[in-house]
Amino acid sequence: MNSSTVQKAIKEICRKPPQHWVGDGFLVYPVFSNKAFTQELSPFLMFDYAAPKEFPPQKNLNRRRGVGQHPHRGFETVTIAFQGEVEHADSQGNNDVIGPGDVQWMTAAKGIIHEEFHSTEFSKRGGVFEMCQLWVNLPKKYKMKKPRYQPILAKDIPSVPLVSVNDEKQVDNVCTLEEANAKIISGEFRGVKGPAKTFSPVNLWIVSLSTKAKEFELEFVEGHTTLVFVQKGGITVQGKELNLADVAIMDRAGSKLVVKATQKNTSLLILSGEPIDEPIAARGPFVMNTDKELRQAMVDFQRGAF
Repeated sequence: MNSSTVQKAIKEICRKPPQHWVGDGFLVYPVFSNKAFTQELSPFLMFDYAAPKEFPPQKNLNRRRGVGQHPHRGFETVTIAFQGEVEHADSQGNNDVIGPGDVQWMTAAKGIIHEEFHSTEFSKRGGVFEMCQLWVNLPKKYKMKKPRYQPILAKDIPSVPLVSVNDEKQVDNVCTLEEANAKIISGEFRGVKGPAKTFSPVNLWIVSLSTKAKEFELEFVEGHTTLVFVQKGGITVQGKELNLADVAIMDRAGSKLVVKATQKNTSLLILSGEPIDEPIAARGPFVMNTDKELRQAMVDFQRGAF
């Protein structure tokens, strides 16, 4: 590790919050808790994580588990399926199913109505279900653009080996993909770019650490918001311990941080992005810049303009 590198410090650790149901299909940890919809986490707005949960086969397929039609305006939803399948349909005519490792990146922008359920096939057979959904803000100039839907399959998400750190020898070593890797959904890491298109700089990586024996260094753009979330297992980040559904909020100063697994086969979500220096006005499914815009969003939805 380069001794002249400025390491990021931990600003705050938000411990695993109580779970609650979203609809009847998603038992989630509201990871950001009272930090949701604040400038502190910009451009990220909200983050729900549904930890692994067993669902029995459903007898009545006319009533699938999930959330029925609801509107959004002014931001993006990013859904990652880890286990099971999520079925999406929206007012733009998109209808899709994502399975383990797949991502759907939906830009609500000026307005969209969508629904999210366990897929029909998963509902028939039952099994373990695990997913997360992240809300990402849009800059004001893009909030009223046309909606967009990006289905991203697991096979199209590139993996990059991590670099391990040896402080004694002052040497960095590139690991094998099996030891430690980052799947780049959006943004860039070690010269590899993710497939998701974004309206402002956003890094979303899934980091897998199979070993407890090594420390790994991650690099970011200084000044960006950076969050480290534990999806499975446990880690130390800058020497502090995090466990399942904990998230570390890093200082924006500095460009690097060091993580080490405390359990084998640990998995993290790394979120990093350029803060959007604009007011945040949020109410229910709408995120705009002013209360007037929120009221207009409700009027537009009620008159069928989405």
